[in-house]
Amino acid sequence: MNRRGFLQAMSTLALAGAARPQLSFAADSAARFQVGCYTRPWDQQDYRTALDGIAEAGYKYAGIMTAKGKSWVMITPQTTPEESAQIGEEVRKRGLQTLSVYGDFSPAESLEQGLKALRRLIENCHACGSPNLLLGGTTDGQLVKRYYQTVTECCPFAATLNVSITIKPHGGQNATGPQCRKIIEEVNHPAFGLWYDPGNIFYYSDGKLDPVDDCATVDGLVRGMSVKDFRPPKEVLVTPGSGQVQFQKILARLRQGGFVKGPLIVECVARGNLAQVTAEARKARLFVEQLIA
Repeated sequence: MNRRGFLQAMSTLALAGAARPQLSFAADSAARFQVGCYTRPWDQQDYRTALDGIAEAGYKYAGIMTAKGKSWVMITPQTTPEESAQIGEEVRKRGLQTLSVYGDFSPAESLEQGLKALRRLIENCHACGSPNLLLGGTTDGQLVKRYYQTVTECCPFAATLNVSITIKPHGGQNATGPQCRKIIEEVNHPAFGLWYDPGNIFYYSDGKLDPVDDCATVDGLVRGMSVKDFRPPKEVLVTPGSGQVQFQKILARLRQGGFVKGPLIVECVARGNLAQVTAEARKARLFVEQLIA
């Protein structure tokens, strides 16, 4: 090989070596993060229509949240495990996998009733094939202690069914990262963690607290994220990437804090008719896939 040929060969190898880590990183990120969508964007429709929309928009993962039906939230303490299993079957029929169920319960009547309700939600998660139960907490200051006592007592039961319980920023005493950290540290169980929601950080602070700043307070806590945007003065029905949330900075900071794998589930998109909602959900999927690649 002459000198020119040698230099050309070395140049080609150098370029290939420089490109390989980038390709590896992109593939690794795609493998580590699961991009999904909740049923909420289609909550004016039956949940089967919502699942159809999630599949049509190109997602592989689904989150069970709200839909038109017996109750606003699809799975409640009154939902039977058999009904939850049927929801899980509908998810699987569409080639999807359930990653999260949003559930709501209240211990207002008594601790015993709260324990019964939360255990049923955990059972329902297990029945429908979800590894995560997402809670919104309580805005009733008088119930906060009992609410998290209920969570604490149910964590061992959740662990036996391989269900993790998470809390999200959702107003009241769990509106910010530091508030959620305090709650999670008080419960102090490996089955309980944080589901980050940057749109809600803006929403519940009336746009005053930027999630770019808040997310630096949740290192080591995050198990998943609701991909939710925000537009002033108080709007979260926004397709991710078209609002005020700086997702790239937030995801970079969350990675720095240890969130290097897990669910990224789109929760809201812009409203419209059925076709428009599905189109917006597809835009959101492409946006999130670009973020992690």
